[in-house]
Amino acid sequence: MNRNQSLRLGIVGGLGALAGADLLNRIVQMTPVRSEEDHRELIFHQKPLREPVSPQEPAYIPTHRKLYVFDTLSRMERDGCDAALLPCFVTHSFLHELEDELELKLISLTGAITAAVAKLKPQPEKIGVIATPFVRENGLFENLFGEDVQVVYPAADLESAVMEAVYGGNGFKTGNRREEVLQPINAALASLSEQGASVFVPGLSELPLLLDQLDLPDGMTAIDTAAVYAEHALKETQPGRRRRFKVGVVGGVGPAATVDFLSKLVKGTEAACDQDHIKVLVEQNPQIPDRTENLVGSGTDPTVALYSTCKKLERGGADILVIPCNTAHAYVDRIQRHLGIPIISILSAATDYIRESSPGTRTVGILGTDGTIRSGLYQQALEEAGLCHIVPDEQHQDLVMECIYGPAGVKAGHTEGLCKEQVTRAFSHLVARGAEAVILGCTELPILVTAGAGDLGALAVDPTDVLARKCVQLAKD
Repeated sequence: MNRNQSLRLGIVGGLGALAGADLLNRIVQMTPVRSEEDHRELIFHQKPLREPVSPQEPAYIPTHRKLYVFDTLSRMERDGCDAALLPCFVTHSFLHELEDELELKLISLTGAITAAVAKLKPQPEKIGVIATPFVRENGLFENLFGEDVQVVYPAADLESAVMEAVYGGNGFKTGNRREEVLQPINAALASLSEQGASVFVPGLSELPLLLDQLDLPDGMTAIDTAAVYAEHALKETQPGRRRRFKVGVVGGVGPAATVDFLSKLVKGTEAACDQDHIKVLVEQNPQIPDRTENLVGSGTDPTVALYSTCKKLERGGADILVIPCNTAHAYVDRIQRHLGIPIISILSAATDYIRESSPGTRTVGILGTDGTIRSGLYQQALEEAGLCHIVPDEQHQDLVMECIYGPAGVKAGHTEGLCKEQVTRAFSHLVARGAEAVILGCTELPILVTAGAGDLGALAVDPTDVLARKCVQLAKD
């Protein structure tokens, strides 16, 4: 796995079609590449935003914009985005509200502007801003540059003329770049210069597209806010920056085993606070057809359901996949070749654990469903590890199936009584035949048998636990 990959970056284009497309173009052009594969992985979402009141209106309230942006970012998050750009100044007035509800990183446009202004020598005393009435009244820019810098705006009549030039029926948003659009903006720039502004910061995301056509007053410097935003985004998503590792869990096979795995993943993680734990994405799908019924009978093939669940997790940004079901690993080879991320084998995790924790062990017993036993999954894995294997005879295999699937079994919600007696008898049967370690090869069995040396006469190996440990280790690498 390439842990030095760049972050997957989303761009919310529907906040302003021209500004969104411009930002996408700038990021592609500004990315230093030696080949096509060096470009950032980008997801561009362009869906028109329709609001009952335009941002150019004094009575504008961004409620609809808030919900639109949240929905768009939520979709990006589900698609595996790690970070997102929002080329819209109105949106940055409520950025903190979004950050509180989303996991993906929101790259700050205002942060990029602040950094760009901080590099100016000498530092300006006054900065001129052209923005919507909402952004001006919200005070978005007043808090960006420090107490020693004054922010000034055009006069009210000039601001209104600029809004019409950008948002009007024949304005810049319609594609008009002629003099009737440029003249009101140039007049507003002259007003800013007359007030003493030596730096112009566009507070409308469309204005950077017009900078090369505008007449900046003598002595005034313009900050290309789109360029600095693109540059800032590339720094935030540069190769080598490690994004948070995410484990995708194919759940529901069975439900109790999924909860058991998640518990072991949490317990196996060294953490001083919540944020130290591993990100986990679970698709709990108990409707995946029974694996054993398909392998030993005429049950429905679960391949498509397993693959569909894996793809959802992959699209959700998982770095690795785990399936806390031993029998399901009979289908892994056919699924893996169609995935872009690895399924971590519970079989390999178990055999590696035996070799590392008990190097003197030569004979390993296997407890599992009929499907797991007949598929030869663990037999092959143990042979490849240079270990011998023992499976229960027919009588004791029936006990194993009963303790799992029976009316008093673990899949029916029982963890004590008959089911525990049945699995203990099967375990002892394998020990009597020479097993030095026994793999609890159904993810429900560790719920009934405590892993470790214990008093059962052999090492009880919990594949669910060693799989969780493997995930913790991969998250550290």
